[in-house]
Amino acid sequence: MIDKNELQAFVEDQLKDTEYFLTDLKITPSNEITVEIDSLTPGDIEECVRLTRAIEGAFDRDVEDYELEVGTAGLTSPLKVRRQYDKYIGQDLEVLTSDGRKLHGMLRSVSDDGIVLSIQQKVKKEGSKKPVIESVDTPLSFSGIKKAVYDLKF
Repeated sequence: MIDKNELQAFVEDQLKDTEYFLTDLKITPSNEITVEIDSLTPGDIEECVRLTRAIEGAFDRDVEDYELEVGTAGLTSPLKVRRQYDKYIGQDLEVLTSDGRKLHGMLRSVSDDGIVLSIQQKVKKEGSKKPVIESVDTPLSFSGIKKAVYDLKF
């Protein structure tokens, strides 16, 4: 079986001088390898082809037989690494928290610890009879996020 750490280091080295970054790498017990990359700009099939050829050149199939799939993170793919969050600053996200809440809001900022999501909430102002809708900044730690995706609206 191919060593995941060795393959991950190889892929990261291949991507270091490009705009691309590794978001996910999976190796099944039957040696099915899935490599997912992303960038701050729309993905390019040529980068996937280049990376596939580089992996196949470095990891000989005669020594270890494997199946390889290299692709880019899709618009509906969950965000997995911090750099993906950076890509969506100013965009709407749907976030499922680890305590089961589903939040919809605009990604205001990203830090090493987590994100700030601006959520529309009803707020009752003092002296007002009816609540008004306001944007409320809600900080979330990365450990408190179970799943985050781009909130695609039609």
